[in-house]
Amino acid sequence: MPVLEVSNLKKSFGSVHAVEDISFEVEAGEIFTIIGPNGAGKTTTLEMIEGLLPPDAGEISFGAMRWSRNGDQIKKNIGVQPQSSALFDLLTVEENLRLFATFYDKSRPVTEIMEMINLTDQRGRHVKKLSGGQKQRLAIGLAMVNDPDIIFLDEPTTGLDPQARRNIWDIILRLKQMGKTTILTTHYMEEAEKLSDRVCIVDQGKVVTLDTPSALIERLTKEREVRLSLMDGEQAAIDTEKVAQQHPAVVKTQREHSSLQLWTTQPEDTLYELFGYTKDRGFRVEQISIREMSLEDVFIAFTGKEWRD
Repeated sequence: MPVLEVSNLKKSFGSVHAVEDISFEVEAGEIFTIIGPNGAGKTTTLEMIEGLLPPDAGEISFGAMRWSRNGDQIKKNIGVQPQSSALFDLLTVEENLRLFATFYDKSRPVTEIMEMINLTDQRGRHVKKLSGGQKQRLAIGLAMVNDPDIIFLDEPTTGLDPQARRNIWDIILRLKQMGKTTILTTHYMEEAEKLSDRVCIVDQGKVVTLDTPSALIERLTKEREVRLSLMDGEQAAIDTEKVAQQHPAVVKTQREHSSLQLWTTQPEDTLYELFGYTKDRGFRVEQISIREMSLEDVFIAFTGKEWRD
């Protein structure tokens, strides 16, 4: 049974239809990621699920529980990553965690949380002196205080440097190992692809597709882009292109001077044949690359938009 079910959710602000019709289910223990362009309705959807905004229509179910009749119990079962403004700048890391722990009947040991978010060494440091990455880790720690079954993280790595972002990834994966369910929104395609069990792409307030990252990429196309750069001039590239065009797995080719691009459903077989040809002709291959399709390609294919922060 899913731990969360969202059915036909709708939300408008005046004439603006932020969420038109969103439905999905989240299974226990998975990392479920919602991505979409700015204004797609990601944050509004999350805030309705978290109980921060009332939906205009639709149902939100946490198992047998509903906000209308089980609000207090749901609050005990979920954890929400507060924005940095929710942190108390003049309190220390440990004081923030202990303060939030008093809001709940039960809580996870503060020392354990500090270890999980790698802030034990900063326990006595005031929040205003923390780095951006440390503040974000503390915000996740606050969401974990009540030992929730479901944790909501709204763009937890936005604005962080690559190392700080990877630190957040480690925490999210640790939550999965603990059996927690994580619902994540992000602006980073690599993040969604590496962390997610399933990805839900929303656009204009609707779900446009939902599946595992690998299934979404596989569904997009089986072709791979191969690039060759030849050291023996444009004629060598022209001759090699003619051979490539005869291969049954090659869908199309494109050449610019001594560089050749081709799209093939069997990159290994195609390259084996091309390398045999270039070796026989004495052509020297300067560079070669095979570009795998990514979740960003899926995003652009389904929304028609380039990814923007």
